[in-house]
Formats: sequence, C-alpha cells, structure tokens
Amino acid sequence: MAATAISVDTLPSINPATGETLGYFEKTPPSLLPQIVQRARTAQVAWARIPMRERCARLGDLRDQIMSRRDALADAVVAESGKPRVEALFADIFVAVNTVAYFAKSAERLLQPERVPHHSLAAKAKSGKLNYEPLGVIGIISSWNYPLAIPLSQIIPAIAAGNAVICKTSDFTPHCGALIEKLFVDAGFPDDLVTIVQGGGEVGQALIDADPDKILFTGSVATGRRVAEACAKRLIPTVLELGGKDAMLVLADANLDIATSAAVWGSYTNCGQVCLSVERLFVEQSVSDEFAARCVAKTKKLRLGPGNDSSTDVGPMIRPQHVQRMVDLVEDAVSRGARLLCGGHPRVDLGANFFEPTVITNVDSTMKLFQEETFGPILAIQTVRDAEEAIARANDSPFALSASVWTRDTARGEAIAKRLRAGAVMINDAISYFAIAEAPHGGCAASGWGRTHGRAGLLEMVQTKYVDVDRLPHREKPWWYRYGADLERAADAFLQFEYSRGITARLRNARAALKTMFRNHGLGPR
Repeated sequence: MAATAISVDTLPSINPATGETLGYFEKTPPSLLPQIVQRARTAQVAWARIPMRERCARLGDLRDQIMSRRDALADAVVAESGKPRVEALFADIFVAVNTVAYFAKSAERLLQPERVPHHSLAAKAKSGKLNYEPLGVIGIISSWNYPLAIPLSQIIPAIAAGNAVICKTSDFTPHCGALIEKLFVDAGFPDDLVTIVQGGGEVGQALIDADPDKILFTGSVATGRRVAEACAKRLIPTVLELGGKDAMLVLADANLDIATSAAVWGSYTNCGQVCLSVERLFVEQSVSDEFAARCVAKTKKLRLGPGNDSSTDVGPMIRPQHVQRMVDLVEDAVSRGARLLCGGHPRVDLGANFFEPTVITNVDSTMKLFQEETFGPILAIQTVRDAEEAIARANDSPFALSASVWTRDTARGEAIAKRLRAGAVMINDAISYFAIAEAPHGGCAASGWGRTHGRAGLLEMVQTKYVDVDRLPHREKPWWYRYGADLERAADAFLQFEYSRGITARLRNARAALKTMFRNHGLGPR
C-alpha cells in the first residue's frame, strides 16, 4: 500500500532512468511473518479441498486480469526496472500470461495420480500409485530484474498445486509487488492465499524463520548461500536460482548475421541484467574477427535511453553501484590484456545508471569478466581453435545455468549440447526458452538447484506420495515371521529364480520360489 509520508518503515519506488522517487510503499514488519504464515496455512487448507478443475478455472480469471491490465503492468515494470517497454511486454507480461494459460490448461493433467508398474514377482499382487499433494505454504524470495515474470512464474504453479504462497518481492520494485497481490485479489482468490511481503533481507530471513514448507529463491550466489544455510538449519527444502555465466559457442559454419544479432541481443537485453544473459562467447578462430566486427557494428547502432521512449533499445542499469561494477570489470579485463572495441564507459550525460553497451575481445579465464557473473551490458569474446576447445572452456566455470550452440548442422549442435554442463542448451537461439511454459528452468553448481517452470517446476510444489494396495489382503506375506532355515533356503531359491542369468538355474528354483510365495507361517490360530 502506498504510504503518504516518507518513513523508515517504507520502501521508495525509484525510476532508474531518472533517479526520481515515484512513491513509497509500506515495509512488512518482520515480526508479522509468523501470523502471516499462519493465516496462509488456514487459507491453504480450504484451497486444497477445492477440486483441481475449479482451481484451474480460477487461474483463467487471473489470466484475464493480467491481460486487461497489461498496459498498466508494463508501465510499472518500465518505471521500476528501467527496461524498454517492448521488453516489459515480451519478457514480463508474455511470460506471466503464458505461464498462467499453461497451468490453467495443464495442471490437472500433470498432477493426475500415476500408476506404478511393479516388475518383481514379489510385488505383482500389489497395485501402486503416485499421488501428488500440496506441500502447504510456499515462501518465495524473488528478484527485481523481471519483477512480474519471475515471481508469477513461481506463484502460479504453487497455487495450482493447492498451496498458499507468501512472496517477498524485491525492495527495488515495490510497486510491481503490490500490483501482483492486487491481481490475485481482483481475480477472486481467497484472502491470505497469495500474500506479498515487502522489505529487504530482514523480511526474507523472517519468512524463513516462520517455517514455510519450502523456499524458492532467485538472486545472487552470496545471498543464495545464506538462504540455503538458514533453510538447512530448519530442514526447509529449497529451490535456488542463483544466476549464470552463460556460454555461447559459435562454430565456423554458423550463420554469422543471425549469430551476431543474437549475441548482441543476448548480451544487452534488459541492459544485460539477466540470469540467462550471454556472458561468455567462444568463437572459432576462422570467423572470430568477422564475428567481432559485426557485433561492434550492430552495437553502435543501438539507442541508449529511458525505457518509456519507444526508440530505446537499451535502458539503464538498476542502480549506480551496478554501473561502477561494469567499470571495474572492464578495467580489470583491459589491464590483463583484453581489447575494448566499443563502449565501456558510463553515460552520465543520460543519468547515473546508464552504461554503454560494450564489446570486448581477447578475454580469458584469468579476468573477472569471465569468472564472475557480469549482469550488465558487456559482450565478451574469446577466440578458440575449434569446437572441442569451445566445449572445454564453456564447461570451465562454477556456473551451469544455460548455454547456446550456433551451427548450420543441427545434429552436430545436439551432440555438442549433450556435452555442455548446463540446465538448458539452445541451438541457434538464446535465452528465450525461459518464456516457454513447458520448459524447465534451473541449473547446478553455483547456479543453484531445483527447477521452476514446466512439469518439473510444478513437481517442486508437491509432496509425492506412494500409495500401495495389496490385492491379496487375506494372505500373510511370505517375508513375515516366522523365520528359520526353511525360509532362508526358500528366500535364496526365490532370488535365483528372479535374477539368475541362466534359464536352467531359474527353472531349477522355480518350484521352491513359488513355495516361498504361498508358505504357511505357523503363526495363525492354533
């Protein structure tokens, strides 16, 4: 809720393009988190009783709310994140609408109980099923760079699965957070089912301390490590998306016009403030010079400016300290032998948060630019001898979120994709799989663990329960008491019948094995 006066208990909504404070939003007192979680638990119990089909229909109402308010939502995203409005529409509004449409249509099917076939003779008299049940209350600690797409793509499957959600949106984008909660209220969802809490790290810590049933975190490695440690102490399971250092492998046979356009967009979209941003480009030597020249030419044509100007291609960074970090990364790289081809400087004439889209070559793994997540508009190229060197260097990183391979030979691209350490690999495209609702998103190593999006993400929101029905309920089981030498021999005969390689050994033990299955225990009424 917007506050009427400046207070230490409020968060400012700041336009990164102008530095203007757009308004103030109330912080959530950390002391309130236990009762917020308790109210969510009450709401979740009632919500989980609602048939899945009805829950999915309610998601349709949410889709309608997003669509009817898409202009206002896009305006809020532009105002708080600084990105061009076309990016707000494609990357925030589209992802949100596509996610809700997918789960409204598919959640019931994706969570249907599944029959579990039993291969062993010992279990043939049983019927097994997997049931998927809500976890309870899901805590989400989200990011500012996609202030609608990231939280909504996690909230939506959580509630589709029957959970309640408490989401701490970023303190950089409080207006977007408030709008998310209003979407669910106006779509007719029950009170306290989806709650947005506002504040900094102290509110995130309070959310963990209030013992939700799972935490989903999107953010930096350093903060993610603290979240994981705090959750581990309370045995709260987590999904962590901690960013990436995504590699783009450009083979000599790639379409260079398309590949360079992709490299430029993949490095600069959202001013490079993307976990899936192209941050390491490995280009085969025979085309490296031409590739770099084309990237420079295309970069110089980009228009830097405020996101609400329809002619803007690249907007501002989120805060001045992020600009300074770009300066430091470029200076470190150049001091170690990198070659700056264009850009590389702040644009203070435009504002405190603007940094020029940058192309830099001769980058190697000794430089911070290849070691640390950049999260800014720097296109960094390293020349490699061949595809083998490109694969080796791409895998030489603590991050493993996504990657892309560029070649005219699709089969070769798929073969290389199998060898890349990444949660997703795109062939002749980059980043856009994030907008495919069916595609799981997540990585390993320093990029975190677990998945969001798609069925894999939906299954993160449920408890898998195996239910077993015995179809011979009036017979005692052969492995029950009483034990003895006869049962030992029978058990060994059963093992040989089930698992021996030779048919002779199996047939020789068939009678004894069957006798095991129907033995008389001697523990019944005398």
